[in-house]
Amino acid sequence: MTSLAAGRRPGLAAVAGAYADSLLSLGARSHATACALLFALALVCFLPGFASLQPMDRDEPRFAQASKQMLETGDLVDIRFQGEARHKKPVGIYWAQAAVVSAAERLGVPEARTTIALYRLPSLAGAVAVVLLSYWAALTFLPRRLAFLAAALVCASAMLGAEARLAKTDALLTATTVAAMGAFARAWLSREARLGWGTALVFWLAVALGILVKGPMVPLFAGLAALALSVKARSGAWLARLRPLPGLALVLVLVAPWFVAIALRSHGAFFGEAVGHDMLGKVGTAQTQHWAPPGTYLLVIFATFWPAAAFAAMALPFAFARRRDDAVAFLIAWVVPSWLVFEAVPTKLPHYVLPLCPALAILAVMAVAAGAVHRDRPGARLVALLVPLIPLGLILGLGFAGWRLDGAVPAAGLAALAVALAVAALAWRLFADGAPERALAVAVIAGAVAGPAVFGLVQPALAALKVSPRLAALRGTLPCRPLVATLGYREPSLVFLTGTDLDMLETAPEAASFLAGGGCRLLYVEDRFAGAFATATASTGLAPAQVGRVTGFNINGGKPVGLTAYAVTP
Repeated sequence: MTSLAAGRRPGLAAVAGAYADSLLSLGARSHATACALLFALALVCFLPGFASLQPMDRDEPRFAQASKQMLETGDLVDIRFQGEARHKKPVGIYWAQAAVVSAAERLGVPEARTTIALYRLPSLAGAVAVVLLSYWAALTFLPRRLAFLAAALVCASAMLGAEARLAKTDALLTATTVAAMGAFARAWLSREARLGWGTALVFWLAVALGILVKGPMVPLFAGLAALALSVKARSGAWLARLRPLPGLALVLVLVAPWFVAIALRSHGAFFGEAVGHDMLGKVGTAQTQHWAPPGTYLLVIFATFWPAAAFAAMALPFAFARRRDDAVAFLIAWVVPSWLVFEAVPTKLPHYVLPLCPALAILAVMAVAAGAVHRDRPGARLVALLVPLIPLGLILGLGFAGWRLDGAVPAAGLAALAVALAVAALAWRLFADGAPERALAVAVIAGAVAGPAVFGLVQPALAALKVSPRLAALRGTLPCRPLVATLGYREPSLVFLTGTDLDMLETAPEAASFLAGGGCRLLYVEDRFAGAFATATASTGLAPAQVGRVTGFNINGGKPVGLTAYAVTP
């Protein structure tokens, strides 16, 4: 019996551990209770800051703008950003976003097409599905109480919380991956019993939806795992349990119509761009300056999959020792082959490994339950210190950012992060006292405080980051509805907020000509073009009125930015 269990170390850690233990016991009562608690936890983790976060350049507003243009044109086949074909990802996320915004318009939501939160709803739904499906997948490996804990760890993770708030593909991709791998695990672990049609149907539906959302990624995860497991079993006959012939036929029926339609519409250009440039370009070169060396994911995972990553790292010796066990072998096959591929590819972004993280959470909980993760392992207490270290880093980093960018510290958000730090410290204390399961549960509570603190309190206070929303707001100050152009500042968020017809100009003479074009016009000029613009307007005799100025920090460029708005009204 540990000192905590014997009651010999009363204190805040013991109280927090007992409270967390009672929540685990509550979640273990029934599947319905577990799912209800996980759903509530997901809303706590994902909703704060969901609507106040500005469109995050550059990928998010590109997705949202392309979905908006589907509604503007009625074309549900082609994917375009302004006049440019956006042939990088399949159509699934655009259909989902367009459907939500269309429904919102029918319900009378004002300015639905420029409300970024509506475009994020599919990602929110995907993130909630990730949590619930992680519970379903974990039940293949763990009893209900521990499966609930594994899913809660996934829910509290920093990376899933971020993706839940972004109108991109990754939350939905992760949901389809977890659904597919959960069904796949049942096929692998029940090889001697008959697999129901329902499980096979889940697998193939997840594969089909995953293809429509992000192309070959779900087949990649499942295929690499199938290869590794078949090598272990020295046979691939067990894959027949998934009914591959009717399954592949179902996938073909669901995905082929759009792929055929876009092939005809683009004359095959979609596949050349999506496969030849977007996918293979990431394999051969580091796209858009996202190069990083092999091993990067092993380092950043401690922040992106906080607070579970430290415990997953401590579970690695357990995984190696039990690698011949069928359950552990499946989790290794889920993670390791795809992880090696991502480490080898030059282009690296943190969310690429998100679909592998539920397996890490299950493995961590499995190792804790087996007694393989505990304080007496060499270096274990130091690794566990990563749990309080991350919120401490956030306090220091966000406090400095607020002071540097806006001249003020986001006090409310930092206070909430201090609470997260205190709870994370209690989790470490529980681990050091010999209660790793309770430490995991308390770490979940720390994650449930930290995410809302960052997105719900700190983020809204950082006005310097909201350059495009502040520029777009200037349009409403004019007495007429203007044509809008920008010189220098070319972020997709400005297109999304001001309109598809935003004119992105290249030179100062073009800007002067735009303002001289007659009617109501609004122009944003970035400071580095200010001198040339003044010369161009002076040469034409034009004297536009200065109607506003916005300064801030461009996240995408990583630099301060300043713009002046000029208007000509009839």
